[in-house]
Amino acid sequence: MNKKRLTALYLACDILAAILTWVLFYIYRKHVGEGLDLKQVFQAAMNDTKFFWGILLYPVFWVVIHAFFGYYNKVYRKSRLNELGITFGVTLFGTLVFFFAFILDDVVTTPGDYIRYMLFLFAFQFVLTYIPRLCITTTVNRKIHKGLIGFNTIIIGSDAIAVETYDTVIEQSPRSGTSLIGYIKVQPDADDEMKDKLPCLGTIEDLKRLIEEQHIEELIIALNNGKRKYIEQIVTLARDNQNLTLSILPQMQDYIIGTVKTSAVLYEPLISITPEYLPTWQKYLKRGLDILLSLLALILLSPLYIVLAIGVKRSSPGPVFYRQERIGYRGKPFNIIKFRSMREDAESDGPKLSSKNDSRITPFGKFMRQYRLDETPQFYNVLIGDMSLVGPRPERQYYIDQITERAPYYKLLLGIKPGITSWGQVKFGYAENVDEMVKRLRWDLLYIENMSIQMDIKILIYTFLIILKKEGK
Repeated sequence: MNKKRLTALYLACDILAAILTWVLFYIYRKHVGEGLDLKQVFQAAMNDTKFFWGILLYPVFWVVIHAFFGYYNKVYRKSRLNELGITFGVTLFGTLVFFFAFILDDVVTTPGDYIRYMLFLFAFQFVLTYIPRLCITTTVNRKIHKGLIGFNTIIIGSDAIAVETYDTVIEQSPRSGTSLIGYIKVQPDADDEMKDKLPCLGTIEDLKRLIEEQHIEELIIALNNGKRKYIEQIVTLARDNQNLTLSILPQMQDYIIGTVKTSAVLYEPLISITPEYLPTWQKYLKRGLDILLSLLALILLSPLYIVLAIGVKRSSPGPVFYRQERIGYRGKPFNIIKFRSMREDAESDGPKLSSKNDSRITPFGKFMRQYRLDETPQFYNVLIGDMSLVGPRPERQYYIDQITERAPYYKLLLGIKPGITSWGQVKFGYAENVDEMVKRLRWDLLYIENMSIQMDIKILIYTFLIILKKEGK
């Protein structure tokens, strides 16, 4: 069964569970709450438009809730214990939201009826949702354990570590779904002890092509410490494919410092080095906050925009707004918008970063930059989805090419949307040259590995304080 069919099966079961829950809940309210017999309940249902609207909209509500929490994102390799906890928590949350939004207007005899209604709704929704999921997940996991379902996997490495990794994966019982189709070398002249185990598919330079052509779903890095420098290149490439699992067999020092964490009891633990930056629900929440706050900012700042536009126009000849191509999420170019703070011919000799005492900056531009007012039109970039409020600052391809020559892991930043402000902006400020861009990079990398709504709020607060105090570089 492919992913689309399995996702459709989970989806269909959730819809049926919601429909059945709604019908049983309606019967309970009419039969127990109002004292109607089953025949009267049936007659009441046939004449009640709310009953039929509920059959139509109640399943939609639950599909949206489950999708919001990312249940349908990865349908293979689910843990039944984790699924129990997730289903319980999401059902409790959804029940509370639905109950207080739509059920509290019911006429009840005592306040205790509210509690009974809510408990009944939660119990039936949870049981009817979880039992089909348990059956499907158990069936799929058994097929994986028997080797009937596998995920195309490449081992990266060709020396003794790669052989050890190969033997570990092959000897696993039950199987974990890893279907090894070959290995690649880090360099053409690298030691090759894997030639009798699997076919050699090429080198790291061929990895991107192999992922697409062979429909690779998992990469296992099997490199000794002396060659782990290649991990940066591999991870950077793998980030372009959101469905790719990237893992590495832990070595003894990884156990000692406590980096090996796994919920699988029967399998050899592999360290995942491509975790999701944010849970699905936080991704939606982050985007929701981006839309809400950027729209609010554009409305509140609109009178100020008129004043700034007049100031820019009077300061020097040229347009009010300055548009420049930057590289955004997954390498997609977009036009960033600012109030023009430099002369119109500022880059007539080619790309050039601004500096503290840059003669190209107009007097009014210096004033705007002091309070970062020139950046405020970027709320529009946030609103249309090119940027986020918080994220690494977007750069031009001209400078990205120079940065990646010295720090190839810069491309990891392209795995998330760029932002108006960032941890790098708070800790380091604006960069005046490529050297400073590379120095600032460590803070942006630290951000993407610690992303959360709480972190975004902290960065926004510190940015606001820096602007008020006229601090920062």
